[in-house]
Amino acid sequence: MKDRHAFSRLTILQPGFAVGLLLSTVAFAPATRADEDNRLRPDHLLVSRSVYDVNPAIVAGVTQLPPNCVAPNCVTATAGGAYPTVFNNDAADASFGVTTKIFLDQLTLGGEFVASIEVPNSAQHNVGPNSDQMVTSFSSKSEIALNLSTDGQFVSFMGYLAPVGALDVSNSNTPFVVDSTNPVPGRTYRIVAQLDAGGHFRFTKTNAYSGNNGRAVIINNTSNGASFAYLAGNAGNGGNPQPNGVIVGGGAQILTPQDKPLSQQADPGLPTPVGSFNIVQLPANKKTDKIGKDTNFRGLTISNNVVYFTKGSGSNGINTLYFVDTSGFDSQQRPLACPAGTGVPRPLATLPTAPISYNAANLQTQGVFPYNMCILNGFPATLAKSTTAFPFGVWFANATTVYIADEGNGSNTFSATSGTYTDAAAQTTAGLQKWVFDSTSGAWKLAYVLSAGLDLGVPYTIRDYPTGNNPATSLPWAPATDGLRNITGRAHRDGTVTIWAITSTVSGNGDQGADPNKLVRITDTLAATTLPASASFRTVRSARSGEVLRGVSFTPGTNENPNLAFNELRCDFGFCPK
Repeated sequence: MKDRHAFSRLTILQPGFAVGLLLSTVAFAPATRADEDNRLRPDHLLVSRSVYDVNPAIVAGVTQLPPNCVAPNCVTATAGGAYPTVFNNDAADASFGVTTKIFLDQLTLGGEFVASIEVPNSAQHNVGPNSDQMVTSFSSKSEIALNLSTDGQFVSFMGYLAPVGALDVSNSNTPFVVDSTNPVPGRTYRIVAQLDAGGHFRFTKTNAYSGNNGRAVIINNTSNGASFAYLAGNAGNGGNPQPNGVIVGGGAQILTPQDKPLSQQADPGLPTPVGSFNIVQLPANKKTDKIGKDTNFRGLTISNNVVYFTKGSGSNGINTLYFVDTSGFDSQQRPLACPAGTGVPRPLATLPTAPISYNAANLQTQGVFPYNMCILNGFPATLAKSTTAFPFGVWFANATTVYIADEGNGSNTFSATSGTYTDAAAQTTAGLQKWVFDSTSGAWKLAYVLSAGLDLGVPYTIRDYPTGNNPATSLPWAPATDGLRNITGRAHRDGTVTIWAITSTVSGNGDQGADPNKLVRITDTLAATTLPASASFRTVRSARSGEVLRGVSFTPGTNENPNLAFNELRCDFGFCPK
């Protein structure tokens, strides 16, 4: 029986309450149900949001960063703690970030606000140092993705066991995996959180992603009662070579979710990778990249008993879509599904239930070997240092159609003449990519890219946000959409699909990840193979000044009822069925 005292009660913010209002939570409270009116409702959206409502004690020209740094790794802060100029410190301290609260906003499928859940954090009454709590790092743009568990009963995400207002936590070491070359000397557990439909949280700590950030997690609740968590993220913030613990603690991880409160959980020890890829799996590549950086994963999904990951950032590896092959290895220890590095999942694929068995003696030369991941056949296989692909979120509409969110190139080149971020506006692959499987060639092919309505590269205004140019960058504060990050979707019985997506931005902010961004939605015809003229994104919700949106999923307990979803969307457009 599960330890019911492992849950923490939620805090519900009803419409009309101030965003930063602090209501109490009870740490380690029994798993009693939330009030019926405040439960997570099925067939709704859940959007993760972070709010910068702190003012850390940073004095420009005085404060040394990172905190407790040791020479020669110290720099002097260039800006104080006020938003948004605080993120101009990123130019001096590449690890700069501030831990902030996480909110989970419940919305109707059309975007109407229902209620907001505040994840337990140190700023709340009765949440002490030993209480269950969790924060994110503002402005780490790839954090707090949301994913439903395989049985639909939980939504899960990742963060840090740290107080609100802490500096540079996202690049800190984890307690068991310490890199002495990391300029950030702090030690912080990464945390897996899961939330059920009754509003109860459960947390699990891990030593994975030392020196960097965990980004996404999916819980696999099996029919025999076992539970596994698959994690995506990055590791390492120090020199080369990296410690063994950093190499095994990056990329694709697996762990068993815990029932005990965080304070009662033993140190989880060395991270446990569930998958590994290296560029030498492709015949054209004879030399390895920086060991441990080919698996700098961001997006994560499960489809037809296969775990998929995306990589879309960094100069190592390949920016593309990967899958974990559980069918075994050939005589040369190559994955059976992709002996040459690319392939498709084999029939009757199964989800992994244990870490990959690797040769520890080879970690410094080969990484986590043997490799058991493949590039999905047809997707890019070009080295990241020369690519224009920046995949992030991924959603399979069916077995032969997958939508990929492309974040965009991040270039904030700005033309005062046109008033646009010109590189962002000129992109042809940023936005929502639709890929279709060609059974004749056995490869996936890009059908088209949906970007109408995103207004790529066109600045937009935010109330109470600075206007004009940021003196630190000489570029406009006003952000523009650059592409998309996390997504989720639903197929309807009329042959259409609806996809909800979180936007990425470019701007003159000291850190573009701190820009207020948007939740958008689009409807596409599933069978279409050429770009529909009428398909266009519509803004569902916009972050306010001091806010960022990060993940989107359906609420736990959602019933996959295409008619219900379609009817609600029709109502949203003014065509309610009688």
